[in-house]
Amino acid sequence: MSTPYPFTALVGQDDLRLALLLNAVSPAVGGVLVRGEKGTAKSTAVRALSALLPEVPVVAGCRFSCDPAAADPNCPDGPHESAGATARPARMVELPVGASEDRLVGALDIERALAEGVKAFEPGLLADAHRGILYVDEVNLLHDHLVDLLLDAAAMGASYVEREGVSVRHAARFLLVGTMNPEEGELRPQLLDRFGLTVEVAASRETDQRVEVVRRRLAYDDDPEGFAGRWSEDESALRDRVVAARALLPQVVLGDGALRQIAATCAAFEVDGMRADIVMARTATALAAWAGRTDVLSEDVRQAALLALPHRRRRNPFDAPGLDEDKLDETLEDAREDEEPEPPEGDDDPDGGGGPDGDGPDGGGGQPPAGDGPDSPELPSQNQGPDAQDAPAADDSPAPQEPAPTAGAPSGPGEQQAVRAAEPFRTKMLSVPGIGEGAAGRRSRARTEHGRTTGSRRPRGALTKLHLAATVQAAAPHQKARGRSGAGLVVRRDDLRQATREGREGNLVLFVVDASGSMAARQRMSAVKGAVLSLLLDAYQRRDKVGLVTFRGTEAEVALPPTSSVDAAAARLESLPTGGRTPLAAGLLKAHDVLRVERLRDAARRPLVVVVTDGRATGGVEPVARAGRAARLFAAEGVASVVVDCESGYVRLGLAGQLAGELGGTVVTLDELRADSIAGLVKDVQGMNSPSRRAA
Repeated sequence: MSTPYPFTALVGQDDLRLALLLNAVSPAVGGVLVRGEKGTAKSTAVRALSALLPEVPVVAGCRFSCDPAAADPNCPDGPHESAGATARPARMVELPVGASEDRLVGALDIERALAEGVKAFEPGLLADAHRGILYVDEVNLLHDHLVDLLLDAAAMGASYVEREGVSVRHAARFLLVGTMNPEEGELRPQLLDRFGLTVEVAASRETDQRVEVVRRRLAYDDDPEGFAGRWSEDESALRDRVVAARALLPQVVLGDGALRQIAATCAAFEVDGMRADIVMARTATALAAWAGRTDVLSEDVRQAALLALPHRRRRNPFDAPGLDEDKLDETLEDAREDEEPEPPEGDDDPDGGGGPDGDGPDGGGGQPPAGDGPDSPELPSQNQGPDAQDAPAADDSPAPQEPAPTAGAPSGPGEQQAVRAAEPFRTKMLSVPGIGEGAAGRRSRARTEHGRTTGSRRPRGALTKLHLAATVQAAAPHQKARGRSGAGLVVRRDDLRQATREGREGNLVLFVVDASGSMAARQRMSAVKGAVLSLLLDAYQRRDKVGLVTFRGTEAEVALPPTSSVDAAAARLESLPTGGRTPLAAGLLKAHDVLRVERLRDAARRPLVVVVTDGRATGGVEPVARAGRAARLFAAEGVASVVVDCESGYVRLGLAGQLAGELGGTVVTLDELRADSIAGLVKDVQGMNSPSRRAA
């Protein structure tokens, strides 16, 4: 095994290091989610943490790491009454994004289970991670069915494997650590809330910091063992401090004053549920133990809030993470005044934060240290890293800035400034006709590995979902020829049948929007932007992709490449300018190119095209005829589509209806184009695309 990069050699990243160490002191804190751009030592820091964890006592020979002091009575390898005890290093188990369900929860030997009636179980990653660390890199890209399994295990502290009447249960309590790049999409709210703490990391812009990062990384790559040896003394000191803090943790007292501050803070920031209060309490307690104290101070509560609340206060994905620190300080002060209206007599420092016995700023209970000097009590000296940079303080965290209303300044004749999007709303269900085979999601019907059973087939490769009735039916006629004499059914591999299932898939919803001057004059763009943002929010929840093509002036452009990143989408849409002529054909051809490229990347993901226009085509030679030829490309490929007719006034040309006919889709009148119902326009695409509806 390769030598991991030393934790104490990390450059900067104070928040990240502190959050990881607090979880090492108190695993009950609930793990860490590390959000940040690529190349900021997220994975390096997590992998380095495992070397700091104390050894784990386990039952000798137990594949599920049972604690000798409290062995699991339901352990598949049990009972453990007479088993001996041993100790091993704490494990850090990595869950690949593309892992199978069997690899995560374990696999049963179906043939032995049917033929012999025994539970021949091979443990999965959840069993390996029990009493250790489960690390998920790019956790936001994890498949939905794996996320569901993680949620169940994290909630119950156990993993259940159910396969056609055969059941296995084992303990699965682990420290969940995930890393993600928000540019690649957000995390489901249910899983987001399961992480106790979150930190934002970013690359340093200071030359000296970056030089030190490169110097240490090159030294490590040249001689990993020698580099680690030079940091072994610091690693040992930090490991001893983790052990000491763990031993002190049960003696830490969380007083009523600190508890009231925690409750008041969570209420002030309107976080959902009570998990935030519990996590803050555990984090503040761990901070006190890390500082070598047995009492929780206001500084501990403040730091706990900065680590535990940013990802819980997001009301929707468009909200930037982070906390208003002025509001936080005001809330803590108000709660402290309610608890202690007057300082006790003879006490010049009621908060206990100023004197040598108060463990104030130098006691480790407040913000992480600004520097890495030997006098820093939070972490050992020179805690720096291979490809890391200083993480900014919480109030300096780079948040997506709201574009000004003048974004997209006019650059040509007739071009107008961008308009703001209407308020996002909750959309109705979109679907694509037929049954697909795309990536697992929550939208259109599809044949998937998860869902309701619709039939059976011979397995192609490894068997993943057994169809029991079909397997028994295939094996039953051969029992006499196979010499069956006992109660067990003689089953061979040729008898096994894979269950075919129907579930839901994710789709690509591609908007093709007229951004010409006529659209801007009628203020249609505000409603259209609000609808696209709303559909993007819905796509985030349903694991879809959403894209936006706009056309104006003399050309079309991809304003929003197919994405699941709502932050990037909000910024792009807000700054979208309008004006100029209406090159409809260019918009349709650009959308066709986008679908062609996406089909190469993911052939199974089915698209839905929504064209928002009045049907007019101006500019160039034969603009209407060219638009018709472009539209027929979609009809020839069977792409589901709908046209939102933006034409208004007493005299209507009906050009949008003609465009819908060329697309092989349907048209929706302008009266139906409302910011609170545009998603409903494509609710029943199957019905809209039916021949009878088009004829009507």
